[in-house]
Amino acid sequence: MGQFDGKVVYITGLARGQGRNHAIRFAEEGASIIGLDIAGPVADHTTYPHATADDLAETIREVESVGGKILARQGDTRDLAFQEQLVADGVEQFGAIDHVIANAGILTWGQSWELTEAQFTDVLDVNVVGTWKTLRAVLPSMIEGGRGGSIVVVSSSAGLKAMPLQASYTASKYALTGMAQTVAKEVGEYKIRVNTIHPYAVDTPMAFEDTSAQHAFTIEKYKPHFAPILNDPFFSTRDEVTAMVMFLCSDAARTITASQFSMDQGSTKV
Repeated sequence: MGQFDGKVVYITGLARGQGRNHAIRFAEEGASIIGLDIAGPVADHTTYPHATADDLAETIREVESVGGKILARQGDTRDLAFQEQLVADGVEQFGAIDHVIANAGILTWGQSWELTEAQFTDVLDVNVVGTWKTLRAVLPSMIEGGRGGSIVVVSSSAGLKAMPLQASYTASKYALTGMAQTVAKEVGEYKIRVNTIHPYAVDTPMAFEDTSAQHAFTIEKYKPHFAPILNDPFFSTRDEVTAMVMFLCSDAARTITASQFSMDQGSTKV
């Protein structure tokens, strides 16, 4: 018996990193997975390696290797019609959607007056508009299904504390925090809960293979803004983030909604 036997989980950005980890762990606990990933370049100004179609195929393979069922497709969260079709096909195959993890996002770096227009609008489009389109695609089915459920929106420590060199990212993650609270107030009557999680650094390629991030953390005048309370460990593991997500989707969190959960080594309190 798994903790999520019979449940269906919709995950964006599941080709690797946190999204893949969520998919595998939920599958191990009995859930069926519906998901998507752009699995290719998103913008030419990001400075970390992008996910690939091979990464997406590996996620599917790993979910199936633990006995899970998965419907995953290559696509963009900014494409509402694509997400609506994926939801429709997933509900036809698995019967419902119980939990949603809005995980897809991108990051770029630069001083606010030096960012290009693309660096600002691309991040807002993916992180905010893409997340809204995810919620727009899944909520009608969740409401109609009448099973309640949980939505976890992946924000960031930058959604609680403004970070230098991250004007577009910080703006997007603050927006997600507010959006989640609004949606929570609208869907509470349907027993759907909506919360945000706020990691700092996580052991993923997006965090640890970003050359711009590595440079930013060496800039002396900005170091105090980046310093967390806990330096050891400086980062969260993917399993630690998944554990928080699974808790928020579990019956143990049935009274929790419109809340923010920091996993930030205390960085937002410095």
